[in-house]
Amino acid sequence: MMAFLQAHGTELIVKTWEQIYISAVSLALGIIVAVPLGIALTRCKKIARFVIGLASMLQTIPSLALLALMIPILGIGKTPAIVALFIYSLLPILRNTYAGMEDVDPTLIDSAKGMGMTNWESIKMVELPLALPVIMAGIRLAAVYVIAWSTLASYIGAGGLGDFIFNGLDLYEPDLIIGGTIPVTILALVADWLLGIVERKLTPTTSRGGAANDQA
Repeated sequence: MMAFLQAHGTELIVKTWEQIYISAVSLALGIIVAVPLGIALTRCKKIARFVIGLASMLQTIPSLALLALMIPILGIGKTPAIVALFIYSLLPILRNTYAGMEDVDPTLIDSAKGMGMTNWESIKMVELPLALPVIMAGIRLAAVYVIAWSTLASYIGAGGLGDFIFNGLDLYEPDLIIGGTIPVTILALVADWLLGIVERKLTPTTSRGGAANDQA
């Protein structure tokens, strides 16, 4: 491993940064689109099944095939990789947002309305905080998916740690394969850990206490 670091240390830093950049932008776009959409679907339940089904269908497309489909539209490089990974991030975030909002106790929503809260105030002050643990679970799952799948982005010239892995496969050099695989695994674990911290910071005390009581 020391020989690998001596030979590819600088390149490893660059590729790791590319992996983080591609994954972070894709996940951020997924959150920006899927969370508001999931909330909106709880108010438009007639189309909720169709929209979630469409997101499920998109995720069944093989990742390499989806990346290849991006090339005629967006060319090669980071942009098509980000768009493809964004599509893959949608389902777990969208499904968990919808499920989390739907699982909020209806009596709490009725109480919010009884206090004179508007629909938006009820979402912001009551439903969203209570649904946050479920939403964050979807975001954490999407983060792990995106970091893992972003290794395939090297096939379309997006860079990242996948360059090491696929070069290692082509050249039959296990050091390159291991040198790309280990950082990807570490990145996924670190991302899940950091998002877990964010979840604990944002989750209301009452939600955490309720979850603890349910486990007990």
